[in-house]
Amino acid sequence: MGVGARLHAGHSRFARGQFNSFSHNEFMPELPEVEVTRQGIDVPLRGAKVLDFRLGKPLRWPLGCERGDLIGTVIGPVQRRGKYLWLPLARAGRPAGGLLWHLGMSGALALRAAAAAPGPHDHFDLVTDRGTLRLTDPRRFGAVVYAPALDRPPASHLLARLGAEPFDPAFTPAHLHGALRGRRTPIKAVLLAGDVVVGAGNIYACEALHEAAIHPGAAAARLSLQRATRLLEALRSTLARAVALGGSTLRDFSDVHGASGAFQAAAAVYGRAGLPCPRCGRPVRRIVQAGRSTYYCPGCQRR
Repeated sequence: MGVGARLHAGHSRFARGQFNSFSHNEFMPELPEVEVTRQGIDVPLRGAKVLDFRLGKPLRWPLGCERGDLIGTVIGPVQRRGKYLWLPLARAGRPAGGLLWHLGMSGALALRAAAAAPGPHDHFDLVTDRGTLRLTDPRRFGAVVYAPALDRPPASHLLARLGAEPFDPAFTPAHLHGALRGRRTPIKAVLLAGDVVVGAGNIYACEALHEAAIHPGAAAARLSLQRATRLLEALRSTLARAVALGGSTLRDFSDVHGASGAFQAAAAVYGRAGLPCPRCGRPVRRIVQAGRSTYYCPGCQRR
C-alpha cells in the first residue's frame, strides 16, 4: 500500500464508528499533563509554518491526510479538549483543518530547535520553522489524526462522548448533581469514566475525593447537592495544583522540555497506603475498584 493510501485508510473506519475514545489507565497522561503540554507548545508554535513531517511506526490510528495537506500551513492557538490537543492549521489566512493529538498511555511531546535522529519510540515529527514537535510513545497507544475541523469527523467522533470541562464556568454544582442522578455506580468509577466530567484520572480522582471527604465507593446517585458542590470544588483545586506542579510522573510522562511532574510527591492519599492521613492521622487504605488501585482515608471519607 502506498503512503497516500495508507494515510487515508483510517477514514472509512471512522465513518463506520469503529474508532472509540481511549480507555483510562492508572498511569496514562491525564488532563493536568496534557494541559502542561499545551502550555509548553502553544506560544512557541503559534504562527509557525509546517515544513514537513515524519511518520515512524504506526500509531493507534492513521494520520489521515496527504503530505500536501500539512506542508505550508500555519499553526494557530493550541487548544485542549479533555486529554486531546488540537493544533489548528491555516493556509493563506483560511482554516485548513488541524491535527488532533493524544498521548496515549505512555506518550510525551518534546519541542526541540534541532531534533536529534529519531529513536525506536519516536513515532511522529512535525517539522516547523520554529523547531520540531516530536511524539515519543513507547507503547504506541498515542495518536496524531488530521481532521478538516474540530467539529467534523474524525475529531468530532473522538470528542463526542467527553463530559464537561471541570473549569468551564457553565459546569455548575447543580449540573454535576443532576448528571449523577440515576447513577448507582461508585462515584470514583463515574469520575474515571469521563462522560460526566473530564480530567479526573485515577490519581486525581483519589485526591479530589479525599479533599471533598467523600468515600470512593459511595453511590454517585446518593450524593447530595452539598457534597456534589464540595466534589466539584475539590476536583478543580486538585487539577489546578497538578497543573501548577507540572502534572504527575509515575512512568513516562515529561513536559515539552523534558522535565518530570511533581504532583505525585504532594499527594495526600495516592500511593500512601499505611501512612497517616495528613488531615486526621488515620492510616490511608488501599482497595481495588474495577482493577484500579484506590487510596482513601477511612476516617475522613465515610459513605
